[in-house]
Amino acid sequence: MKALRLVCLLVAVVLAIPAIAQEGFPLSGTWSGDWGTSAKEADRQQTTLVMSWDGKTITGLVDPGPDSAKFKTATLDSSKWSVHLEYDLKDKTGKLLPFVVDGKLQNAASRKDRMIVGTYTHGTSKGDFKIKMDQ
Repeated sequence: MKALRLVCLLVAVVLAIPAIAQEGFPLSGTWSGDWGTSAKEADRQQTTLVMSWDGKTITGLVDPGPDSAKFKTATLDSSKWSVHLEYDLKDKTGKLLPFVVDGKLQNAASRKDRMIVGTYTHGTSKGDFKIKMDQ
């Protein structure tokens, strides 16, 4: 009887591991956060990114709504967990300028605490960029 229980327990563990591991591509989902040139709230811009992966390409939409932007480029180097995003955003005068993010995916195995932290450039502006996957 003990041997049967042990076999059942081992089978349950073996079946559970792949189910946990198949959570999905680490960038797919909705992300929220901010970017700016300093830590002062007045210098920060709130942002929302919606990303998806079709098995080959990462696509995304930035700040869904009438002024949304689509990704021009999006890559993930899973050997270093580095993320590179490019899209166009309007500056304060309304002119579209390239917005480039280079960051690191942190806590990739945790859907609850998954973040992308790095830097951005937008025209001549440079600063830090931080988003967290929404629940």
